[in-house]
Amino acid sequence: MDLGLRDRVFIVTGSTRGLGLAAAHQLVEEGARVVVTGREQESVDKAVAELGGPPRALGVAADNADGSTPERLIAAARARFDRLDGVLISVGGPPAGAITAMADDDWRDAFESVFLGALRLARSAASELTEGGVIGFVLSASVREPFSGLGISNGLRPGLAMAAKTLADELGPRGIRVVGLLPTRIDTDRVRELDELSGDPAAARERNAAAIPLRRYGTPEEFGKVAAFLMSSAASYLTGVMVPVDGGAMRGL
Repeated sequence: MDLGLRDRVFIVTGSTRGLGLAAAHQLVEEGARVVVTGREQESVDKAVAELGGPPRALGVAADNADGSTPERLIAAARARFDRLDGVLISVGGPPAGAITAMADDDWRDAFESVFLGALRLARSAASELTEGGVIGFVLSASVREPFSGLGISNGLRPGLAMAAKTLADELGPRGIRVVGLLPTRIDTDRVRELDELSGDPAAARERNAAAIPLRRYGTPEEFGKVAAFLMSSAASYLTGVMVPVDGGAMRGL
């Protein structure tokens, strides 16, 4: 199936590693061009090279918590590629820990990056996109059920999902879609780091995989394919949806 992504242009934040990079890879493979972001210039440059260099990828060192980031990213996309078709907003996971162990500053920092930074970019993109545009949020299964030891994520991501759902209502009349992805155990550095917090990462991985109907962690490539589909015109009648990428791990409908 042709996803209709050839020469489309997307901003993909947090795309120097993990799920963001996996999504950028699949978008480029389908013929799209991407603006990739991360906080460190070195990691941005590495991701651009991995994605095929300047013909297909432009790198911008940027922090989602910085209020100037949306304007910089949109301007960069238009300057290099002369168009913008969508944004995929992927942010790093906030610090792990119980709610009772998190200080106010931990919550404020995470809110600025995970919540407000994501909404700020979505608002800015909404003012630039035209009919057929799409805004995607890489969230987490914690939107629907809490993860042990991830108190801040459990607190912020459900609210961001509801804001995305509301944004879909607001932008739908203009032909702009808003979608979300809810990964669980995808085999990324972040998930490996969480497994290591148990003190026995191998046992944690075995235990977690046993709770997934497919009995394994997902691969970044599998996640990237779902992300590319949702961002494409092949998904043109999907908006306001939160799509689990979880191997069946979530038990609710």
